[in-house]
Amino acid sequence: MADTAEKPASDLPDTARNRHIFGPGPKRILAIDGGGVRGVIALTFLAQIEAILRTRTKNPELRLCNYFDLIGGTSTGAIIAVGLALGYPVERLIDIYSSLSREGFKKSLLGFGGLLTPKFKEAPLAKAIYDRVQDETLGSDKLLTGVCIVAKRLDTDSVWVMHNNPLGKYYGDDNPAKKFKGIPNKDFPLRNLLRASTAAPSYFMPQSIEVAHDDDGKVVKGLFVDGGVSPHNNPALLMFMLATINGYKFCWPTGADRLMLVSVGNGSTSESPTHDKGLNILAALLGVKALTSMMQDCSQLNEALLQWMSRCPNPSRIDREIGDLSGDQLGPQPLLHYVRYDVELETKWLHGLGLSYSRERLAEIGQFDRPDLLPEWLKIGRLSAEAYVKDVHFPSAFDAIPEPVGSTVVIG
Repeated sequence: MADTAEKPASDLPDTARNRHIFGPGPKRILAIDGGGVRGVIALTFLAQIEAILRTRTKNPELRLCNYFDLIGGTSTGAIIAVGLALGYPVERLIDIYSSLSREGFKKSLLGFGGLLTPKFKEAPLAKAIYDRVQDETLGSDKLLTGVCIVAKRLDTDSVWVMHNNPLGKYYGDDNPAKKFKGIPNKDFPLRNLLRASTAAPSYFMPQSIEVAHDDDGKVVKGLFVDGGVSPHNNPALLMFMLATINGYKFCWPTGADRLMLVSVGNGSTSESPTHDKGLNILAALLGVKALTSMMQDCSQLNEALLQWMSRCPNPSRIDREIGDLSGDQLGPQPLLHYVRYDVELETKWLHGLGLSYSRERLAEIGQFDRPDLLPEWLKIGRLSAEAYVKDVHFPSAFDAIPEPVGSTVVIG
């Protein structure tokens, strides 16, 4: 990574992205979970949010990149985040995402279900991503708002939070005296970053990315895997940290009327092996189950911390002992306004939507690598979004949004 020298925001060019990151007024963050092909569930929630905001602005062409100042995601959430930041309307993204899922998830005949080699071929997914983003980089002006992609660098055992804030320490290349020359984050091709963030172990090959040159001019590569192999498959808490910790250079103020975080999931499932089945499960499958269980634990911890420190209009139950934290508040004042949308892929939740599935069908719907289930996830997601996404979740304090021409429009 290259080290960017300090420069004032006033010296930066007047772009849509810079107005979002450095402009005045309250700030809005959108965080999107990983979840494989089930990412289409997140898109149904986002479609409902976009429809609500279009009605409030009386602007039928409004897109989420106009409203949110920072959009980020992990794995499939990163693909969606980049699509939104490039200005795609959500319904168009649903079409693109459906095609990308079918094109990218091509099984390897030699993979033995991911036990010996990755379950899916690398080339189809890489091509499907390239067809959508071409050669655009993280520094592209075609990204119309702040964007963040989360991946895990395996050869250094570190989480990489790759964002397009031009004041970020590793964004640019303003320190030519250094012998060990990092490649600026702004020059990373989006296609490589998205492949890195989606490289789920046992499902896809890791992604190799050129990250630096040593003092002899030799290329140094990093080996990246899915950002879900970290505490940040649900990246909401990480996005809050990105926006507020001084070192990241966003430096956005906190407060329930100054900072809003909308977090969107891709469906959670509580299906677990019974005691006896767990004792007899194959070691490799037990490892995968333990990893997915840990990812759920991390997401639940994110949820608990964010509800604890925020004003949350739709709190969810954390567990049976502490409830939904609606009676708790960390500190004298909430640090942000926080909203979380997700689907529980279990019997009671789905019954509440008027849906009923057999045990076997429910187990299928809980999988995340089945493009053939897209119509079912779309149905579940759309019913959930219609029931749970409300206009009142978006306070009027956040109604002022920057226009592309640099002026400010206030929602009527």
